[in-house]
Amino acid sequence: MEQETDTKTHILAIPFPLQGHINPMVQLCNRLVPRRIHVTLVTTVSIGASLQIQACSNTMITIETVPDPPIDVRENLDEYEISHRRFRAAITSGLPGIIRKQRDAGLHFKAIVYDSFIPWMLDVAHERGMKGAVLFTQPCTVCSVYYHMHKGSLEIQRDEVSLPGMPVLGLKDLPSLVCDMSSYPSLLEVFVKQFSTFEKADWRLFNTFDKLEEEILKWMANKYPIRTIGPTVPSMYTDKRLLGNYDYGLSFFKPNTDSCMKWLDKKEDRSVIYVSFGSYADLVDKQMREVAWGLINSKFSFLWVVRDTEESKLPRDFTSELHDNGLIVNWCSQLEVLSHRAIGCFLTHGGWNSTLEALSLGVPMVVMPQWTDQTTNAKLVADVWKIGVRVTADENGIAMREEIAAGVNDVMQGDGGL
Repeated sequence: MEQETDTKTHILAIPFPLQGHINPMVQLCNRLVPRRIHVTLVTTVSIGASLQIQACSNTMITIETVPDPPIDVRENLDEYEISHRRFRAAITSGLPGIIRKQRDAGLHFKAIVYDSFIPWMLDVAHERGMKGAVLFTQPCTVCSVYYHMHKGSLEIQRDEVSLPGMPVLGLKDLPSLVCDMSSYPSLLEVFVKQFSTFEKADWRLFNTFDKLEEEILKWMANKYPIRTIGPTVPSMYTDKRLLGNYDYGLSFFKPNTDSCMKWLDKKEDRSVIYVSFGSYADLVDKQMREVAWGLINSKFSFLWVVRDTEESKLPRDFTSELHDNGLIVNWCSQLEVLSHRAIGCFLTHGGWNSTLEALSLGVPMVVMPQWTDQTTNAKLVADVWKIGVRVTADENGIAMREEIAAGVNDVMQGDGGL
């Protein structure tokens, strides 16, 4: 057994401790293990305790933790820099012990794969004689906007941005933090600083694929060597090279999959709207009401994921209108739902992981972006890839029920779908 272990390359994988960053990192690690690469994934104790580690025994990924309270973006947006510093302190203080532990077991790290949100990990890697690979978990189009901000070459003229290799972006097509730079300045700084060590990295990895963002990837590749590794969707839903790889293996929420599947099994093919706004979107009460009545007005059946913390925002008389046409769940296995024959479209916030899942499974989207990269993703979905529609919000940032119903109808019955 010792001899077999010694033949493997050993790497550290350090995701930023949010599910949208952890999932693609874990899937990358899953792809490395069959190549005889031993992976140690590092996260915080509090995050590790809340995760459902479903696949680690199958993927042979070792989990190590460092002491640190959880970083909750929803609670720390205004003090994001403080949270970021705390995570850095936890990693830099805990990492030496993890490295010693593995070395005592006969394993020696050759490289660190780290999330782009923690660019300082490259210096840590190089100081210890290791290579460093940075993983970007957003589309290259979005990353390019922040790259140009870092370089000081982002210019907004006539409410538009024209950048090489990219479609022209209006103000509302830009990442929300760029469209309104005063909204969360400390968070914007984190996004821009992703590129502070970009040029020195040994490898630059993007969670996308060549044909999806061909022009911007060519432009970026002409400046720096890059690799596309996406879509980082579990293998059994894409190429099926990793048998049994049906889920991400790490999830903050307990899915209610059985009831979803039984309900969907009774529905006709492509007749159901799947609705989910991700792990962190916090819709205001009025927006929740508009979504609810927009779905009712569409006349289609729908499966809507509403987190426990969001249930109180539903209209009081909404559930009495559902009958068998609507099902509300607190969480579900999104991949299982999206791959079900009954799903006709996906009403989504447009997060990158959700977008890649829908793309991989051939499900057209109705995108109702909330913030960060989602506004740009919506632009790409609707106007560049033409695989769905974007719901337009009013002057108060609310997508009204009429717009939501129209978007759903466009995809389910008109030309907005695939």
